[in-house]
Amino acid sequence: MMEQMDRSCREFVAVLASSAPTPGGGGAAALAGAIGTALGNMVGALSVGKKKYAAVEPELRAMMARCDELQAALLHQVKADADCFAPLAAAYAIPKDDPKRAEVLEQATLNACGAPLEIMRLCAEAIDVIEVFAEKGSRLAVSDAGCGAVLCKAALQAASLNVFINTGALRDRAAAEELNEKANAYLAACEKADAIFAQVRAAL
Repeated sequence: MMEQMDRSCREFVAVLASSAPTPGGGGAAALAGAIGTALGNMVGALSVGKKKYAAVEPELRAMMARCDELQAALLHQVKADADCFAPLAAAYAIPKDDPKRAEVLEQATLNACGAPLEIMRLCAEAIDVIEVFAEKGSRLAVSDAGCGAVLCKAALQAASLNVFINTGALRDRAAAEELNEKANAYLAACEKADAIFAQVRAAL
């Protein structure tokens, strides 16, 4: 199968719209997060080397380097999410009278939470980085920082739904609640994304 990130944008969207099980919401969230992070990085790229931003250039360059890492990690999660989902799809296909079905399904459901939680973590950190670009980067590109924050927030929320649909199916409620707590903690970054949007909107 063609690697998800080797597809053109048009091909990726076409597969997303098809009956193929992957990519789905998790993969789309990861890609959206990578795009949002890249927009923040763009603000940095348009700021460094400019005399007006010389005082904050070291910080902006550090944030740009972190954005490079976050972008790469989020793009990796497109495939990781598909890889997490495949065993779950296979588990659902196990005959219901198979005595091992429940155990296999439980473990596959638990594992399927891994990628979306990681997408959430990465997007929450990306929002922190974009906040720096919004505050200290080029005023000519501040709208791009706002766009990046909005996209990362959407990706964060989208990934959370993939966590919650799986934790809702877990029999181990203690494990489910632990995963839900992690997801809800990451979702707190949505407030910061909203604040960035409001700040940018007010500056336009």
